[in-house]
Amino acid sequence: MSISYSWQVTSMYTLPEVEGETDVVVLAQWAVSGTDGTYSETLGSNTTQFTISADSPNFTPYDELTEEQVVGWIQGVLGEDGVASYEATIAGSIDSQANPPVTPSEQPLPWVTPSEVA
Repeated sequence: MSISYSWQVTSMYTLPEVEGETDVVVLAQWAVSGTDGTYSETLGSNTTQFTISADSPNFTPYDELTEEQVVGWIQGVLGEDGVASYEATIAGSIDSQANPPVTPSEQPLPWVTPSEVA
């Protein structure tokens, strides 16, 4: 089963000014979705906080940020294991949709006739 994953930033929070830079992103809310073409799953309402680095040479003004860049920050904070964990959770959910688990059902006792059941 091949699953395609999509990461989306749903909102960002900024501080008005940090060491001369304005509208500095300090928190992002995001969701990650996956689909195998038939089944899909989304894990939403996730939040990642960013550490503010005064000496970051790569500061990007807020109005120049791209979703791809912010998703990269989120995945950087999560690390490879964190990203893999979210994607594995989605894969497990999609697998359960495609192959629902079998639930045991109660059966009448074979030695009891229906008239004996009260």
